[in-house]
Amino acid sequence: MRVRLAVLCLAYVLSQFFRAFLAVLSEPLGRDLGVTAEDLSFASGLWFVTFALMQLPVGWALDRIGPRWTASVLLGIGGGGGAALFAVATQGWHIDLAMVLIGIGCSPVLMASYYIFARQFPPARFATLAALMLGVGSVGNLVASYPMALAAETMGWRAALLGLAGVSLIVSVGIGAWVRDPEAPEGEAKGSLADLLRMPVLWTIIPLMFIAYAPSAAIRGLWMGPYLADIHGLDTGQVGQATLVMGIAMIAGTLAYGPLDRVFGSRKWVVFGGNLLAAICLFLLAAMAEGDVAAVVVLCAAMGFFGASFPMIIAHSRGFFPPHLAGRGVTLMNMFGIGGAGVAQFGSGPLHAAVTAQAGAGAAYAVLFSVFGAVLLLGLVIYLFSRDSME
Repeated sequence: MRVRLAVLCLAYVLSQFFRAFLAVLSEPLGRDLGVTAEDLSFASGLWFVTFALMQLPVGWALDRIGPRWTASVLLGIGGGGGAALFAVATQGWHIDLAMVLIGIGCSPVLMASYYIFARQFPPARFATLAALMLGVGSVGNLVASYPMALAAETMGWRAALLGLAGVSLIVSVGIGAWVRDPEAPEGEAKGSLADLLRMPVLWTIIPLMFIAYAPSAAIRGLWMGPYLADIHGLDTGQVGQATLVMGIAMIAGTLAYGPLDRVFGSRKWVVFGGNLLAAICLFLLAAMAEGDVAAVVVLCAAMGFFGASFPMIIAHSRGFFPPHLAGRGVTLMNMFGIGGAGVAQFGSGPLHAAVTAQAGAGAAYAVLFSVFGAVLLLGLVIYLFSRDSME
């Protein structure tokens, strides 16, 4: 079991890397291919939306085929092929297509692990195991910061992406070789995604799932680099160091969330309190957008820490899934979480461009942070009406 989960964890390291590495490549990609921050916002959004849409077939495949071949085949073809295409890109649309392929490749990785947790471990341990996988796998977020910036400056971004294509293929082979599918649930209980969507208990959780991850994903994975370069004049290496700080904070937050449901006897209020603090950080960032660079990096890190509730929200909803729909249940929630991040990537690019043209770059970033904070508060208001779960 340890070897199997270790291989899946390595795959999730790659998934975390691919969703965040564009933030530190904005300068070299702009220089070599002529792409802008708005172009990269679109490309990043394609990754998230593709990833989210893939959760529907991935959920079916986990329940019917199993996590082993679902994760192995998609990561090898999508992740390896997409990274190779990115490495040889000569135009902006090549990057767009590469990010779509990479999104397909990464789409089953975390959910394959969560499916195994949901089927082979007691429900009370799900939140801790989910947070541990997410936290350890988030090392990829760190590699996508300063190490990727350093690689881009030394060997070049093309060589780095070619190496990642090879690593993706190797890990996909490892999944096929070592991961084993859980035994099928007893009986032949039938059900579908529609059965889950007809459960009112999920309706007050899904909006926050859609919103909560979006600010961290958008800022760490895309806007932190351009923001620190445009407003504070940081170079690629300094941006890498700053994003590394936020990445570490996000990992620490994920690991901190893991046992808190058992400490406080509640998942709902742990999620609510953490995301409320994340919203406060976003509004402070908006107010201090052109302030001291050290202060804004600390606020970005704090927002990433308190906003790392992704596995706890899934654990909250997991308590309401019937066993035979565990695969489709966790992928449904993941679809909303990643889909919300994709919508944020798509929407933030045009918003940033429009405000920049009217009021300047400083105002544009302040508006971005404010919008993220306001939408997060809206999700929290709806979440107030949710039913707690410790099952």
